[in-house]
Amino acid sequence: MFKRLPWQDELAIVDRTMKAISGVVDPEELVAVYWEGIGELLPIPAYVSTSRRNVEPPFYLITRSSRFTEHFNPWTQRDRLPRMSGGLLGELAYANRPVIIDDLPARLTADDPGHFYLEGFQSLVALPQYDDGEGLNVTIMLMPPGLEPDPTMIPMLHWQSGLFGRGTQNLVLRNQLAGAWAALDRELQAVGEIQRSLLPADLPTIPGCELAASYQTSARAGGDYYDFFPLGGGGWGLFIADVSGHGTPAAVLMAITHAIAHAQPGTHAPPEMLLTYLNDRLARAYTRGGTFITAFYAVLDPATRTLTYATAGHNPPRLVRDGAVISLNADGGLPLGIFPNQSYEQSTVSLQAGDLLLLYTDGITEAMAPLDGAKSRELFGTERLDKLLVGCGAGNAGECISKIRSALAVFSENAPPTDDQTLIVIRCV
Repeated sequence: MFKRLPWQDELAIVDRTMKAISGVVDPEELVAVYWEGIGELLPIPAYVSTSRRNVEPPFYLITRSSRFTEHFNPWTQRDRLPRMSGGLLGELAYANRPVIIDDLPARLTADDPGHFYLEGFQSLVALPQYDDGEGLNVTIMLMPPGLEPDPTMIPMLHWQSGLFGRGTQNLVLRNQLAGAWAALDRELQAVGEIQRSLLPADLPTIPGCELAASYQTSARAGGDYYDFFPLGGGGWGLFIADVSGHGTPAAVLMAITHAIAHAQPGTHAPPEMLLTYLNDRLARAYTRGGTFITAFYAVLDPATRTLTYATAGHNPPRLVRDGAVISLNADGGLPLGIFPNQSYEQSTVSLQAGDLLLLYTDGITEAMAPLDGAKSRELFGTERLDKLLVGCGAGNAGECISKIRSALAVFSENAPPTDDQTLIVIRCV
């Protein structure tokens, strides 16, 4: 019979083993470390393990055996594991309960498929590891004549074996999830790269104006979109939009909006024409389940320094003049994609030298400060944004962008943005 160690020694072995396995991420290494520790507690001379996970009855696999002359990794070399059916090992593999056999030679026949693994032993203890109530894996401890297990230890061994099997499977699933996430992340990166390729590669050169832009997504890909359309007579169309939601779905709808906006020449002026055109096509074919797009579109005439604009539910741009902020509110219609046949009213404003115009998405003003105890999270807000814009003074467009981004970083304590953030600054010179 097994001779147990003093409880203090057993506790030290268990503690050392638990520490060792706590940092293991490879299931095969986990098994090795665990069984090394168990071997110190119980001098088990031989063993064999079976698995019927993802195997059609009545077949099963021999995953481990002290009689293997070559080690196989059950997770990476599954196709090299012995595949069997029937015999005493088959009974144990499908028993779905612990099995103890004290007279193994009397039960084992010469033609038994598992004869090679069981021959020469007097007794065995077979302990299943359950998955959803099914003992898909079974660990079988084999004892030669003269060595008997202590029956009082078997319940605890069963408990430990089951918990270890569960833990090992959880580690396998964790690694599979990590692999799936890595693959998904690579796809999201590709989506993000495609999306960013749809944005203007370079800002246009507009006489009398200085431009700067900043674009940051809250995920690998986002739903913010901005664009510039060259128009006849030296005019330029300035477009900014924000797709509801985040991530890949928003990025796909952003790409669709880009395609529609570039599909039909002659729809970019006046502003209400482009918004009507986009809304009809989005609402009839692409937006579903409450998805929508806020948008602001303006036609800038550098010769007359006039800005004619229309809005579809988008936050009003900010015009800074002589130390004051003017909100470019307009009698805009609903966001794009909700209902077809919408109309969008236009407004016009004259620009002056020294004016600063900011187009932005709500990821800027709705940026959040970190949680402060039980207080609600504070938003960055338009008031802070307006103070920053006034503080930009006579600085150039790029400096204004940097100032806003720095303030956002301080406000959020460099936390990743929860929404896409886009800024376009136009300084009139």
